[in-house]
Amino acid sequence: MDMDNLSNIGVGHPRVAVILPCYNEAGAIVQTVEDFRRALPHAEIYVFDNNSSDGSRELAAGAGAIVRRVAQQGKGHVVRRMFADVDADIYIMADGDATYEAAAAPQMIAAMLQDNLDMVVGCRRDQVEAAYRRGHRFGNWALTSLLKQLFGRSFTDILSGYRVFSRRFVKSFPVLSAGFEIETEISVHALELAMPVSEVMTAYGARPEGSVSKLSTYRDGWRILRTIITLYRIERPILFFGIIAAFLAALALGLAVPLIVTYAHTGLVPRFPTAILVTGLMILATLSGMCGLILDTVVRGRREVRRLAYLAFRAPSDYALKD
Repeated sequence: MDMDNLSNIGVGHPRVAVILPCYNEAGAIVQTVEDFRRALPHAEIYVFDNNSSDGSRELAAGAGAIVRRVAQQGKGHVVRRMFADVDADIYIMADGDATYEAAAAPQMIAAMLQDNLDMVVGCRRDQVEAAYRRGHRFGNWALTSLLKQLFGRSFTDILSGYRVFSRRFVKSFPVLSAGFEIETEISVHALELAMPVSEVMTAYGARPEGSVSKLSTYRDGWRILRTIITLYRIERPILFFGIIAAFLAALALGLAVPLIVTYAHTGLVPRFPTAILVTGLMILATLSGMCGLILDTVVRGRREVRRLAYLAFRAPSDYALKD
Protein backbone atom coordinates (compact mmCIF):
# COMPACT_ATOMS: atom_id res chain seq x y z
CA MET A 1 0.00 0.00 0.00
CA ASP A 2 1.47 3.39 -0.97
CA MET A 3 0.91 6.76 0.66
CA ASP A 4 -1.57 7.85 -1.99
CA ASN A 5 -3.81 4.91 -1.04
CA LEU A 6 -3.94 5.83 2.64
CA SER A 7 -7.16 7.70 1.91
CA ASN A 8 -8.78 4.28 1.49
CA ILE A 9 -8.46 3.67 5.23
CA GLY A 10 -9.87 7.05 6.19
CA VAL A 11 -6.73 9.08 6.76
CA GLY A 12 -4.94 11.91 5.01
CA HIS A 13 -1.24 12.68 4.75
CA PRO A 14 0.55 12.95 8.10
CA ARG A 15 3.90 14.72 8.22
CA VAL A 16 6.47 12.00 7.57
CA ALA A 17 10.19 12.34 8.19
CA VAL A 18 12.80 9.84 7.07
CA ILE A 19 15.79 10.08 9.41
CA LEU A 20 19.03 8.46 8.31
CA PRO A 21 22.18 8.25 10.44
CA CYS A 22 25.27 8.34 8.25
CA TYR A 23 28.98 7.73 8.81
CA ASN A 24 31.23 7.35 5.77
CA GLU A 25 28.52 6.02 3.45
CA ALA A 26 29.59 7.70 0.22
CA GLY A 27 28.98 4.48 -1.68
CA ALA A 28 25.38 4.11 -0.52
CA ILE A 29 23.86 7.33 0.81
CA VAL A 30 22.69 8.66 -2.57
CA GLN A 31 20.94 5.37 -3.39
CA THR A 32 19.35 5.32 0.07
CA VAL A 33 17.97 8.86 -0.28
CA GLU A 34 16.68 8.18 -3.79
CA ASP A 35 15.01 4.90 -2.74
CA PHE A 36 13.13 6.59 0.10
CA ARG A 37 12.24 9.53 -2.15
CA ARG A 38 10.59 7.12 -4.60
CA ALA A 39 8.80 5.22 -1.84
CA LEU A 40 7.66 8.33 0.06
CA PRO A 41 7.50 11.33 -2.28
CA HIS A 42 5.73 13.48 0.35
CA ALA A 43 8.27 12.82 3.12
CA GLU A 44 11.12 15.04 4.24
CA ILE A 45 14.41 13.14 4.20
CA TYR A 46 17.04 14.00 6.78
CA VAL A 47 20.60 12.74 6.81
CA PHE A 48 22.43 13.18 10.11
CA ASP A 49 26.11 12.95 9.30
CA ASN A 50 28.40 11.71 12.08
CA ASN A 51 31.80 13.18 11.10
CA SER A 52 32.07 11.50 7.71
CA SER A 53 35.36 12.07 5.92
CA ASP A 54 34.46 10.61 2.51
CA GLY A 55 32.11 13.30 1.18
CA SER A 56 28.90 11.60 2.35
CA ARG A 57 27.51 14.91 3.59
CA GLU A 58 27.91 16.64 0.22
CA LEU A 59 26.53 13.64 -1.68
CA ALA A 60 23.43 13.49 0.54
CA ALA A 61 22.78 17.20 0.07
CA GLY A 62 23.19 16.81 -3.67
CA ALA A 63 20.60 14.02 -3.63
CA GLY A 64 18.08 16.40 -2.06
CA ALA A 65 18.29 15.40 1.59
CA ILE A 66 18.27 17.86 4.49
CA VAL A 67 21.71 17.33 6.02
CA ARG A 68 22.59 17.91 9.67
CA ARG A 69 25.94 17.31 11.35
CA VAL A 70 26.42 15.52 14.68
CA ALA A 71 29.85 16.03 16.25
CA GLN A 72 29.61 13.40 19.02
CA GLN A 73 30.66 10.05 17.58
CA GLY A 74 28.27 7.11 17.94
CA LYS A 75 24.87 6.07 16.64
CA GLY A 76 23.20 6.71 19.99
CA HIS A 77 24.31 10.35 19.90
CA VAL A 78 22.98 10.64 16.35
CA VAL A 79 19.58 9.18 17.28
CA ARG A 80 19.37 11.57 20.24
CA ARG A 81 19.83 14.53 17.91
CA MET A 82 17.44 13.15 15.31
CA PHE A 83 14.66 12.66 17.83
CA ALA A 84 15.26 16.08 19.37
CA ASP A 85 15.67 18.17 16.20
CA VAL A 86 13.16 16.73 13.73
CA ASP A 87 9.49 17.62 14.06
CA ALA A 88 7.04 15.25 12.36
CA ASP A 89 4.01 13.06 12.99
CA ILE A 90 5.64 9.83 11.82
CA TYR A 91 9.36 9.06 11.83
CA ILE A 92 11.04 6.42 9.68
CA MET A 93 14.52 5.49 10.84
CA ALA A 94 16.84 3.43 8.66
CA ASP A 95 20.55 3.23 8.01
CA GLY A 96 22.30 5.12 5.25
CA ASP A 97 23.84 1.98 3.75
CA ALA A 98 21.02 1.04 1.33
CA THR A 99 20.51 -2.37 2.95
CA TYR A 100 16.93 -1.79 4.13
CA GLU A 101 13.93 -2.05 1.82
CA ALA A 102 12.70 1.51 1.34
CA ALA A 103 9.72 0.23 -0.67
CA ALA A 104 8.33 -1.36 2.52
CA ALA A 105 8.01 2.01 4.29
CA PRO A 106 4.46 2.80 3.06
CA GLN A 107 3.28 -0.62 4.25
CA MET A 108 4.83 0.01 7.68
CA ILE A 109 3.20 3.44 7.91
CA ALA A 110 -0.18 2.00 6.88
CA ALA A 111 0.14 -0.67 9.60
CA MET A 112 0.87 2.04 12.16
CA LEU A 113 -2.12 4.17 11.17
CA GLN A 114 -4.56 1.29 10.84
CA ASP A 115 -3.84 -0.12 14.30
CA ASN A 116 -2.72 3.12 16.01
CA LEU A 117 0.71 1.70 16.79
CA ASP A 118 3.67 3.54 18.29
CA MET A 119 6.41 1.49 16.64
CA VAL A 120 6.65 -0.84 13.67
CA VAL A 121 9.88 -2.84 13.39
CA GLY A 122 11.18 -3.92 10.01
CA CYS A 123 12.32 -7.50 10.66
CA ARG A 124 15.21 -8.35 8.38
CA ARG A 125 14.88 -11.14 5.82
CA ASP A 126 18.33 -11.40 4.22
CA GLN A 127 18.37 -11.75 0.47
CA VAL A 128 21.97 -12.97 0.22
CA GLU A 129 24.34 -14.57 2.71
CA ALA A 130 26.66 -11.56 2.60
CA ALA A 131 23.89 -9.28 3.80
CA TYR A 132 23.59 -10.82 7.26
CA ARG A 133 26.65 -12.72 8.41
CA ARG A 134 26.18 -15.97 10.35
CA GLY A 135 27.84 -14.55 13.47
CA HIS A 136 25.52 -11.54 13.43
CA ARG A 137 22.50 -13.80 12.91
CA PHE A 138 23.44 -15.98 15.88
CA GLY A 139 24.21 -12.96 18.06
CA ASN A 140 20.87 -11.37 17.20
CA TRP A 141 19.04 -14.59 18.08
CA ALA A 142 20.92 -14.96 21.38
CA LEU A 143 20.36 -11.35 22.47
CA THR A 144 16.71 -11.43 21.40
CA SER A 145 16.16 -14.63 23.40
CA LEU A 146 17.89 -13.13 26.45
CA LEU A 147 15.73 -10.01 26.26
CA LYS A 148 12.61 -12.19 26.15
CA GLN A 149 13.76 -14.17 29.20
CA LEU A 150 14.52 -11.04 31.21
CA PHE A 151 11.55 -8.86 30.21
CA GLY A 152 8.92 -11.50 29.49
CA ARG A 153 8.39 -10.56 25.84
CA SER A 154 10.49 -9.31 22.97
CA PHE A 155 10.68 -8.71 19.24
CA THR A 156 11.78 -11.04 16.48
CA ASP A 157 14.66 -8.74 15.55
CA ILE A 158 15.64 -6.36 18.37
CA LEU A 159 18.73 -5.14 16.52
CA SER A 160 16.94 -3.99 13.38
CA GLY A 161 17.71 -0.36 12.56
CA TYR A 162 14.62 -0.08 10.33
CA ARG A 163 11.73 1.26 12.40
CA VAL A 164 8.71 3.50 12.11
CA PHE A 165 7.88 5.60 15.19
CA SER A 166 4.93 7.69 16.26
CA ARG A 167 5.50 11.23 17.47
CA ARG A 168 4.58 10.26 21.03
CA PHE A 169 7.19 7.50 21.02
CA VAL A 170 9.96 9.79 19.81
CA LYS A 171 9.16 12.70 22.11
CA SER A 172 8.81 10.53 25.23
CA PHE A 173 12.00 8.51 24.70
CA PRO A 174 15.02 9.68 26.74
CA VAL A 175 17.92 8.44 24.61
CA LEU A 176 20.78 7.41 26.91
CA SER A 177 22.87 5.09 24.73
CA ALA A 178 25.90 6.25 22.77
CA GLY A 179 26.46 3.48 20.21
CA PHE A 180 24.84 0.56 18.41
CA GLU A 181 23.07 -0.54 21.61
CA ILE A 182 20.48 2.16 20.87
CA GLU A 183 18.16 -0.37 19.17
CA THR A 184 18.06 -2.43 22.38
CA GLU A 185 17.21 0.65 24.43
CA ILE A 186 14.43 1.53 21.99
CA SER A 187 12.97 -1.98 22.27
CA VAL A 188 13.06 -1.96 26.08
CA HIS A 189 11.40 1.49 26.17
CA ALA A 190 8.49 0.14 24.12
CA LEU A 191 8.20 -2.98 26.30
CA GLU A 192 8.36 -1.10 29.59
CA LEU A 193 5.60 1.35 28.65
CA ALA A 194 3.53 -1.46 27.11
CA MET A 195 3.23 0.47 23.86
CA PRO A 196 1.26 -0.99 20.95
CA VAL A 197 3.88 -2.24 18.51
CA SER A 198 4.10 -4.55 15.53
CA GLU A 199 6.59 -6.09 13.11
CA VAL A 200 6.70 -6.22 9.33
CA MET A 201 8.97 -8.60 7.44
CA THR A 202 11.22 -6.62 5.08
CA ALA A 203 14.01 -7.52 2.69
CA TYR A 204 17.59 -6.96 3.80
CA GLY A 205 20.20 -6.70 1.10
CA ALA A 206 23.97 -6.56 0.87
CA ARG A 207 25.75 -3.24 1.04
CA PRO A 208 26.62 -1.61 -2.29
CA GLU A 209 30.22 -1.85 -3.41
CA GLY A 210 32.34 0.68 -1.55
CA SER A 211 30.17 0.65 1.60
CA VAL A 212 31.77 -0.96 4.65
CA SER A 213 30.03 -2.08 7.86
CA LYS A 214 31.00 -0.22 11.03
CA LEU A 215 29.65 -2.96 13.29
CA SER A 216 32.14 -5.03 15.30
CA THR A 217 30.60 -8.43 16.06
CA TYR A 218 32.27 -9.03 19.42
CA ARG A 219 32.79 -5.49 20.71
CA ASP A 220 29.31 -4.26 19.86
CA GLY A 221 27.76 -7.59 20.87
CA TRP A 222 29.32 -7.19 24.32
CA ARG A 223 28.06 -3.61 24.54
CA ILE A 224 24.54 -4.73 23.66
CA LEU A 225 24.68 -7.54 26.22
CA ARG A 226 25.90 -5.10 28.85
CA THR A 227 23.08 -2.72 27.93
CA ILE A 228 20.45 -5.45 28.35
CA ILE A 229 21.79 -6.33 31.80
CA THR A 230 22.01 -2.66 32.80
CA LEU A 231 18.45 -1.99 31.64
CA TYR A 232 17.29 -5.08 33.54
CA ARG A 233 18.93 -3.71 36.69
CA ILE A 234 17.32 -0.31 36.13
CA GLU A 235 13.86 -1.46 35.07
CA ARG A 236 13.56 -4.64 37.20
CA PRO A 237 15.49 -3.78 40.40
CA ILE A 238 13.43 -5.95 42.72
CA LEU A 239 14.21 -9.04 40.59
CA PHE A 240 17.83 -8.09 39.90
CA PHE A 241 18.72 -7.37 43.53
CA GLY A 242 16.40 -10.16 44.69
CA ILE A 243 18.49 -12.69 42.78
CA ILE A 244 21.65 -11.36 44.44
CA ALA A 245 19.95 -11.42 47.84
CA ALA A 246 18.76 -15.01 47.32
CA PHE A 247 22.26 -16.14 46.28
CA LEU A 248 23.90 -14.52 49.32
CA ALA A 249 21.26 -15.90 51.68
CA ALA A 250 21.61 -19.42 50.22
CA LEU A 251 25.40 -19.22 50.56
CA ALA A 252 25.07 -18.04 54.15
CA LEU A 253 22.63 -20.83 55.04
CA GLY A 254 24.90 -23.40 53.42
CA LEU A 255 27.81 -22.28 55.57
CA ALA A 256 25.62 -22.03 58.66
CA VAL A 257 24.21 -25.59 58.58
CA PRO A 258 27.37 -27.29 59.96
CA LEU A 259 27.59 -24.64 62.67
CA ILE A 260 23.98 -25.16 63.66
CA VAL A 261 24.42 -28.95 63.77
CA THR A 262 27.54 -28.63 65.94
CA TYR A 263 25.85 -26.16 68.25
CA ALA A 264 22.82 -28.45 68.60
CA HIS A 265 25.03 -31.34 69.73
CA THR A 266 27.63 -29.55 71.84
CA GLY A 267 26.25 -26.12 72.63
CA LEU A 268 29.47 -24.64 71.21
CA VAL A 269 30.32 -22.57 68.15
CA PRO A 270 33.83 -23.73 67.30
CA ARG A 271 34.38 -21.75 64.05
CA PHE A 272 33.90 -18.08 64.84
CA PRO A 273 35.32 -16.79 61.50
CA THR A 274 32.68 -18.83 59.63
CA ALA A 275 29.97 -17.59 61.98
CA ILE A 276 31.06 -13.99 61.36
CA LEU A 277 31.09 -14.61 57.58
CA VAL A 278 27.56 -16.07 57.73
CA THR A 279 26.36 -13.02 59.66
CA GLY A 280 27.97 -10.68 57.12
CA LEU A 281 26.44 -12.54 54.19
CA MET A 282 22.96 -12.38 55.71
CA ILE A 283 23.36 -8.65 56.33
CA LEU A 284 24.41 -8.15 52.70
CA ALA A 285 21.47 -10.27 51.52
CA THR A 286 19.07 -8.16 53.57
CA LEU A 287 20.59 -4.91 52.28
CA SER A 288 20.38 -6.14 48.67
CA GLY A 289 16.73 -7.07 49.10
CA MET A 290 15.92 -3.69 50.66
CA CYS A 291 17.74 -1.88 47.84
CA GLY A 292 15.58 -3.75 45.36
CA LEU A 293 12.39 -2.75 47.16
CA ILE A 294 13.39 0.92 47.41
CA LEU A 295 14.57 1.15 43.80
CA ASP A 296 11.41 -0.57 42.59
CA THR A 297 9.41 2.31 44.06
CA VAL A 298 11.71 4.83 42.36
CA VAL A 299 11.43 3.03 39.01
CA ARG A 300 7.65 2.95 39.29
CA GLY A 301 7.63 6.73 39.73
CA ARG A 302 9.96 7.20 36.74
CA ARG A 303 7.80 4.94 34.63
CA GLU A 304 4.70 6.94 35.53
CA VAL A 305 6.46 10.17 34.50
CA ARG A 306 7.47 8.66 31.16
CA ARG A 307 3.95 7.38 30.66
CA LEU A 308 2.50 10.83 31.29
CA ALA A 309 4.99 12.35 28.83
CA TYR A 310 3.91 9.72 26.31
CA LEU A 311 0.22 10.49 26.87
CA ALA A 312 0.79 14.21 26.31
CA PHE A 313 0.84 13.54 22.55
CA ARG A 314 -1.97 12.41 20.32
CA ALA A 315 -2.23 8.94 18.84
CA PRO A 316 -0.71 8.44 15.34
CA SER A 317 -3.99 8.24 13.45
CA ASP A 318 -5.22 11.49 15.05
CA TYR A 319 -2.52 13.43 13.19
CA ALA A 320 -3.64 11.93 9.92
CA LEU A 321 -7.43 12.33 10.14
CA LYS A 322 -8.95 14.15 7.21
CA ASP A 323 -10.63 17.48 7.81
